[in-house]
Amino acid sequence: MTTDLTLYDLAGADASLRFSPHCWKTHMALAHKGLTATTVPWRFTEKEAIDFSGQKLVPVLVHGTHVVSDSWQIACYLEDHFPERPSLFGGATGRALSLFANSWADTTLVPTLARLLLPSIHGLIHEKDRDYFRATREKRFGKLEDLPAGYDEQVAALRAALLPLRQMLGKQPYLAGEQPAYADYAVFGMFMWARCTSTLELLAEDDPVHAWRERLLDAHDGMARSAPTAAQP
Repeated sequence: MTTDLTLYDLAGADASLRFSPHCWKTHMALAHKGLTATTVPWRFTEKEAIDFSGQKLVPVLVHGTHVVSDSWQIACYLEDHFPERPSLFGGATGRALSLFANSWADTTLVPTLARLLLPSIHGLIHEKDRDYFRATREKRFGKLEDLPAGYDEQVAALRAALLPLRQMLGKQPYLAGEQPAYADYAVFGMFMWARCTSTLELLAEDDPVHAWRERLLDAHDGMARSAPTAAQP
């Protein structure tokens, strides 16, 4: 089977700045599988560029005649179509637990992080995206300029939400055990969202989650650590 893959990936005004948490889940899954994809920078208002996928969001993975959207569906596709490569899940039980980790990250971490990151993201995206971004995000989170007033409270809320993660990582290096797998990437994508778009320090240095994040930044030859950020594009 061909391994020619194309990934439509959210980009900032600087096309090298790739900051979507969900796209980062896919980047880590591809690296885990030892696969590379040609990436196509995509921006919020370029809906027509991915019309072929039948929906309006990235990531979108193209593999020959196969088109897969949604980071979880992409992970399952990679696992099922490249079974000879390192497993993302370690079997059916691991897949089910990874889905829980993915759902927990999306429902618990995204809302809290959004309140911390949206103002800086607005300054990093392409000019053509800014009105759309403001209108859609302010419907849910309120005026972007008002969000920084609550940063201390939101950082505290984030650290409290990480308690189950912290307790687990105090006993083992990764959510998946001795080596990282998709359960880790599903959560780590959220921290890459923050790293790529903000200079806020979200974790205390003595937090086991901080050490876990550092290990994943160095995973796969430091792919995540070397990615452009808002601080160092």
